Amino acid sequence: MSEPTVYIVDDDPDMRDSLRWLLKTVGLPTISYASAEEFVREYREGGPACLVLDVRMPGASGLDLFEELCAYGSSLPVLFITAHADVPMAVRAMKSGAVEFLEKPFNGQILLDKIQHALRESSARLERRAAYEGLRAQFDELTDKEREVLKLIQSGLANKEIATRLDITSRAVEMRRAGLMRKLGVESLPELLRLALAFEGPSEPVDLVARDRPQVAQPRLNN
Repeated sequence: MSEPTVYIVDDDPDMRDSLRWLLKTVGLPTISYASAEEFVREYREGGPACLVLDVRMPGASGLDLFEELCAYGSSLPVLFITAHADVPMAVRAMKSGAVEFLEKPFNGQILLDKIQHALRESSARLERRAAYEGLRAQFDELTDKEREVLKLIQSGLANKEIATRLDITSRAVEMRRAGLMRKLGVESLPELLRLALAFEGPSEPVDLVARDRPQVAQPRLNN
């Protein structure tokens, strides 16, 4: 997995410099932007990352950007930094899924702790997504006949019952069952059922939807 990155979006150059310096002290790479519009033009989803985002900026606000990221299915963890007057906006963002918000002036160590937490969350999410994609690739190798047998195994039927249901021989059921277990890399019925359950379970519903959505490259903020 690639090195984690912290993205900073703030229209205040002094704040961007301050945040870059703070993150440099703990060896975290940063990329900073002066506006939401600049961020969406250049950002491409990749390895572990988080976004430190100012709530109120000229043009598109931090909240506008956050809502746009959500609309495009991005899983990028977002930490808001906000002035006191913008706390209601930050609370609204938190209810929509933001990781955290800090009110200016904030404690640098607290910010670092929250960023590290967000990066760990991002890494774990990417690992889960990679595991799911690997599992998806395995299931994609199954033939329609093997899938049919798998569904009946999951319903609790024995080989003879499956043979009767499908009007085939028990030997044919055994061959299909052996084939699907080989492709899925399992050696026992309990392993097979656990794997099938993991594949069908809603472990990362948002990320899996985001997989097939367009990248945040041309959102409405550019229009």
